[in-house]
Amino acid sequence: MIANLDGDLIAFRCAASVGDLGEEEIAILRTDKLMRDLLYNTDSESYRCFISGRGNFRKILNPDYKANRKDKPPPKWLQACREYLTKEWNAILCTGREADDDLGINQQEDSICVSLDKDLRMIPGWHFNWLQNEKSYVTPLGGIQHFYKQMLIGDKTDNIFGVTGIGPVKASKLIEPLETEQEMLDIVLGLYDNDCKRFLMNANCLWIMQKENEVWQQRVDLSILPDQLKQELEMTVDSMRSLMEGISMGLGMKSPTTCGILNNGELMVESPPILEMT
Repeated sequence: MIANLDGDLIAFRCAASVGDLGEEEIAILRTDKLMRDLLYNTDSESYRCFISGRGNFRKILNPDYKANRKDKPPPKWLQACREYLTKEWNAILCTGREADDDLGINQQEDSICVSLDKDLRMIPGWHFNWLQNEKSYVTPLGGIQHFYKQMLIGDKTDNIFGVTGIGPVKASKLIEPLETEQEMLDIVLGLYDNDCKRFLMNANCLWIMQKENEVWQQRVDLSILPDQLKQELEMTVDSMRSLMEGISMGLGMKSPTTCGILNNGELMVESPPILEMT
């Protein structure tokens, strides 16, 4: 099994666990221990660890994306934990997009997505929640249902607003009985009051890539779109293509097949250059 590890969350939680008065060494030790525990608990023989680097195409699509986080200081030792993962665990810096996207792109039959982030439940395949010590499997239908539920709920932590008055329970009641993406899309767009521009912006921001540089509007079947939404999408085709080409040409860092293997209990890694998060 290959563990695809959410380095953003690992670094954040370990840094936050010691607080501002704690020592850097303790935060680093906890980071190392958590990494080893995750590999052991998922029975993984190799791993890929992803960390968000510079830039994020979502902030170009929506300038308010994560703008609510600007005044919230990060944990004191967050950068130290990120650097440790990069130097000692060969974590991959995902530039121009988020680590979540690389977790989605690199999910395959013999891998497991290791995170606590509920957004990643739109990615089909195996998942591991280390707080619950629980493995679970997301089907393709379950993944697309999760995405459309997120469209209704929104994501306040990322400053994305869905439909007023709809939370997880109501979203589940609306989406889970449905079996086709067209049914889900029609219901959600209707609840957006057919505001195609807002629908498209939220869809592209909430969708986690599952193919290289493929946002929601590039993967959806155009034949299921109502005319108004199709027209809105067609108006943005060229700009979206240019944005994704920019990521693939210079902003993005392509992930390797594996960034670490366990060899008789010893981690064999190489250290890539370090970039600070912006």
